[in-house]
Amino acid sequence: MASLMVPPLPQTLQTAILRPSSLVFPKSHPPRSSPVIYRSPTSTNPEISLAVCTGRRRLTRLLAMSSSTSEFVPNIGDILGNVTIFKASGEPILFENLWDQNQGVAVVALLRHFGCPCCWELASVLKESKPKFDATGAKLVAVGVGTPDKARILADRLILLPDVQLPFPVDCLYADPDRKAYEVLGLYYGFGRTFFNPASAKVFSRFESLRKAVKNYTFKATPDDKSSVLQQGGIFVFKGKQLLYARKDEGTGDHAPLDDIFNACCKVPVA
Repeated sequence: MASLMVPPLPQTLQTAILRPSSLVFPKSHPPRSSPVIYRSPTSTNPEISLAVCTGRRRLTRLLAMSSSTSEFVPNIGDILGNVTIFKASGEPILFENLWDQNQGVAVVALLRHFGCPCCWELASVLKESKPKFDATGAKLVAVGVGTPDKARILADRLILLPDVQLPFPVDCLYADPDRKAYEVLGLYYGFGRTFFNPASAKVFSRFESLRKAVKNYTFKATPDDKSSVLQQGGIFVFKGKQLLYARKDEGTGDHAPLDDIFNACCKVPVA
């Protein structure tokens, strides 16, 4: 029986996803957290085996807790509201001006950075899902690490369907070059999270979706500050200033399930 051959991703995408050694990080911007590398036990020492199993159980608990709002302070909406980001056109804007802070519902998706192939895939999924968000009355807010010109590259070049270019709506796309919102929300950052976290392996199960989304990909959308590529993202649902749903990406490409996001939008508590 002939073996099934899966066509490889373009070399630029392989580099962007799988080859951390090709990235050069400025000394003035060191990674903010230590690498976390998970290994299978190779020793018969019961103490080592127990430590590894305990680590795995801890990872399972972390994954289960990743969609919990309990770790955030009650006034997280107020704190985030004071953060300044930028429209894709370049004008600064406060988070509190992105949606109605009393009753408005917003799905806030923080992408890793505009040059991340996995984020091009996520952006394509969000774009295709926007009519559903609109039907629930939720506003889509997509934020990425990088400058506004990098955001426009993604918006202009993103292809969602074969041979049809459907740009991401720039009125929903914002840039956070200094990662201020990411720090407020405590999103994960670091070399280990980006390249060695087990959750990052999920991306390989979505090969076709990824290949379609990056059909018009360019590495030029990557932030000039290469240390920014170590930033992970997440998705949040707000009603006014109230946080209804929070999901931090455990690793690269570990995105929140859409069904969970839609459920959060549809189960908005009545005032």
